[in-house]
Amino acid sequence: MLADAPAATHHAAAMQRRVDPYADNGGTAVAIAGEDYAIIAADTRQSEGYNINSRNAPKAFQLNESTVVSCCGFYADATALTTYLKQRIVQYEFDHDKPMSTPALAQLLSITLYGKRFFPYYVHNILAGLDEEGRGCIFNYDPVGSFEKYRWQAAGSGVSLIQPFLDNQVGFKNMPLEKNPPFLPLAKALQLVKDAFTSATERDIYTGDCVEIFIITKDGVRKESYDLKKD
Repeated sequence: MLADAPAATHHAAAMQRRVDPYADNGGTAVAIAGEDYAIIAADTRQSEGYNINSRNAPKAFQLNESTVVSCCGFYADATALTTYLKQRIVQYEFDHDKPMSTPALAQLLSITLYGKRFFPYYVHNILAGLDEEGRGCIFNYDPVGSFEKYRWQAAGSGVSLIQPFLDNQVGFKNMPLEKNPPFLPLAKALQLVKDAFTSATERDIYTGDCVEIFIITKDGVRKESYDLKKD
């Protein structure tokens, strides 16, 4: 009598279903603070991988008459964060009957990011504006709210290309000391921002199409656009 054949066993392949709540939509931001001005700029390309989702997705947002914030990374989180900040600014103005200053807004952004530290906004933020003395100021953040004041800063996918350029041309690193002015003239800083983005688009596929430049002075905020590579 033949032995009973072993029962056939079927092993289903292991399957894993994973939901990622985040995406990196690229983009680059640059900010420079001067003696009586601040410049902050960001490109408008929104991409994911090798796909361009939009060529007109701003990453710099004006919050009030003296402050602009840039948000690079997950575009949905950027819009959610800036919408919340604008609501808080309106509430502050109703409660205190005065506009919120840039340093106060810097602290508000820090508290907001820290409050979401267990499910953080996936964005890299730079806040730019004028302080109480009318000097330009820039605040750079990590995703959970730690921040520091700078005179120049870059963020986003092109930061490794632009930050060394700013260190040399704005901070005068490794330059003769006798030729270094304490602050750059506005026209010079504006040209450096355009040059930085022009060079970054040659190497970074996540930066391009157009850069929006916000110039903040005692007279308010002025916006300029500068075309970049489209490919």
